[in-house]
Amino acid sequence: MILGTGSNVGKSLVVAGLCRLFARRGLRVRPFKPQNMSNNAAATSAGEIGRAQALQARAAGVAPHPDMNPVLLKPEGEQGSQIILQGRVAGRLASRDFARRGDFLPQVIESFERLRAEADLVIVEGAGSPAETNLRARDIANLGFARAAGVPAVLIGDIDRGGVIASLVGTHAVLDPADRAMIRAFAINRFRGDVGLFGPGLQTIATATGWPSLGVIPWFADAARLPAEDGLDIRSGRKPGARLKIVVPVLPGIANFDDLDPLKLEAAVDLMMIGPGQPLPGDADLVILPGSKTTLRDLAALRREGWDIDILAHRRRGGHVLGLCGGYQLLGRVVRDPLGLEGPAGEAAGLGLLDVETSLDVEKTVREVDFHDIAGSTGGRAYEIHLGRTLGADTARAPFQVNGRAEGAASPDGRVAGSYLHGIFASDAVRGAWLARIAGAKLASTLDYDAAVDGTLDALAEHLGRHLDVNALLDIAKSRPSAS
Repeated sequence: MILGTGSNVGKSLVVAGLCRLFARRGLRVRPFKPQNMSNNAAATSAGEIGRAQALQARAAGVAPHPDMNPVLLKPEGEQGSQIILQGRVAGRLASRDFARRGDFLPQVIESFERLRAEADLVIVEGAGSPAETNLRARDIANLGFARAAGVPAVLIGDIDRGGVIASLVGTHAVLDPADRAMIRAFAINRFRGDVGLFGPGLQTIATATGWPSLGVIPWFADAARLPAEDGLDIRSGRKPGARLKIVVPVLPGIANFDDLDPLKLEAAVDLMMIGPGQPLPGDADLVILPGSKTTLRDLAALRREGWDIDILAHRRRGGHVLGLCGGYQLLGRVVRDPLGLEGPAGEAAGLGLLDVETSLDVEKTVREVDFHDIAGSTGGRAYEIHLGRTLGADTARAPFQVNGRAEGAASPDGRVAGSYLHGIFASDAVRGAWLARIAGAKLASTLDYDAAVDGTLDALAEHLGRHLDVNALLDIAKSRPSAS
């Protein structure tokens, strides 16, 4: 199990890199995260899981499955989260009932044991920090799981954020003896500069904790080329002089933002993520409204920031607008949530840029699909994760087809479009056709997105292999203790 001294210390990428490294050695590897909290989800043939576990499955060379992330909590504002249990919606978890996560331990162990039965090696990712002693009593995400399943652990610290010695030694200090015994070694992540300079630091940690060091992992700059798990990782792909400027307002409930990753890697695209308090640039070629887990809340935030005015002005100037999933719903005339599925029940007028209306209902669509881009005569593989139905006159100009049915909507002049499909820009042909249409001229795309992701995973595996004692890591895995 790969634990971290805190959130966002690089656990997900370390697990992905190790999955690729050991898979290339011929082992049957499976990733596993007992509990994830993220609105960046992936659709599988059996339900939805965290996007990071889908990337880790790809690194391991296997199809993603809900058993790899049996508990996924999808935040719905401050009131709580939607519970995805073994791939399916299983209700809501109020913030005040967060300790109830412990109720899901039987399903977590069940999923883990199924994976273990088909693998030579299961690499488990923790969540947040095991030092959150206030949550330990019913923990299923870190050492609570490790002890229940008998899984030895390694603790990762992020030196780039500072205080790594104190965070590792402090974690050791606050753990009870039985939890502490599950951690067999530590490693340092994201080191910049001469690794040799940190030798005394490694000795300080080893002396204070009794844990041996598995190594120091230098900064891996190409990590930015891989899909990010957390909204905190969203970055602009700024390229001065690029042919196209694409602007994305970052709303509080942003979801499935990996839709933007292929655009970020395009040499001809300047992708700008615009945060609160900033106006949308007036020289954008395309504004993208990405997915949302809380559509009505995000619609209110859009207006609060004045971004609705910016988008309408962009439209009057002849600019293009694309809405994906929740962003598609925002573009219509009205969004209704009569049952309060994403927060308080209610409805609100949308931006009115598409002649469609959306009503949320209890049936959730989660599926992978083959799609056809009508205007570009191209296609690819995509997925859907959404509540609700969107109907109206502009669906007669749907930009896509899925299994012969129309999908999405477009304005009469084609400059505003929306769709429930996620992942459309991962198709090189579809992405190239859309960018060329928006640019108003032939725009050559040289990006092979799938090759870029796989090449980066290979490079990450080699990077970890050079700087971690992977044989010692395997020895730790083989020393699997009994469950307690």
